[in-house]
Amino acid sequence: MSYKIEPLPDSYAGLGEGPHWDVARQSLYYVDLEAGSLLRYDYAQNKVYKTKIEGETLAGFVLPVEGRPQEFAVGCGRRVVIVSWDGVSPSAKVVRTLFEVQPLMDKNRLNDAKVDPRGRFFGGTMRYIGDEFEFRHGELYRWEAGGQVSVIKGDVGISNGLAWDEKAKKFYYIDTTDYEVKSYDYDFETGVASNPKVIFNLRKNSPKDHLLPDGLTIDTEGNLYVATFNGATIYKVNPNTGKILLEIKFPTKQITSAAFGGPNLDILYVTTAAKFDQPAPAGTTYKVTGLNATGYPGVNLKV
Repeated sequence: MSYKIEPLPDSYAGLGEGPHWDVARQSLYYVDLEAGSLLRYDYAQNKVYKTKIEGETLAGFVLPVEGRPQEFAVGCGRRVVIVSWDGVSPSAKVVRTLFEVQPLMDKNRLNDAKVDPRGRFFGGTMRYIGDEFEFRHGELYRWEAGGQVSVIKGDVGISNGLAWDEKAKKFYYIDTTDYEVKSYDYDFETGVASNPKVIFNLRKNSPKDHLLPDGLTIDTEGNLYVATFNGATIYKVNPNTGKILLEIKFPTKQITSAAFGGPNLDILYVTTAAKFDQPAPAGTTYKVTGLNATGYPGVNLKV
């Protein structure tokens, strides 16, 4: 298979994360996490718009709100806030807080989050001051409109990639500090995940060589696309066998996440980071074509 990797124009993010394809706007939303910024790649214009959230230093994810075209749920610190942005302006405002987690854990922050196929919020925390591999103080949460936040999983190091497969009735989850992808049986009516099972293991012989799984997405055939933070690679994996079907190689090491998008949902958009003085083109956002696969659009959050 011959795939093609191309950078998106002016797409740099120091810690790019959380790509979300919005069908209605034919746009890819993502964040520059440690800059407190949101970005929108407009497919038709082939142009990236960037905004800074006023008064915020962190933006862990960006999730469009159902029925409110200029509102987005964003992870700012340990708060999930609603941000108002027109998709073009260089600044955006927090209009209200949806909920907060771990209010006393001032060394933690929200990391990756997504919306399940029924409109529920799923996302988790990590320690971002100190060693998150040593201090597993993160948690994974579920929230739905009209309800309270519930803890799905404790003892989390770095809460990261999430994906769902309705056909297989599965939920997939990555805690980066476990070096693996887990599958759960998932009840789409109740939002309850059960029976965790390791389906893909990125441990190597030596701890210093362990690959760090980061973000995650899924195609319509049920295959997973696992980003590796220090591996310059996205692995296409069959979750039933754990077999690697394809290695997608990038010109930079810190691959953070991926999402399918484009008019036919057959372009894989990939975010990267430029942490710890990584040289260019680190931090570039890419599109991968020619994969002969299609995915699912991002789901809006019901509030």
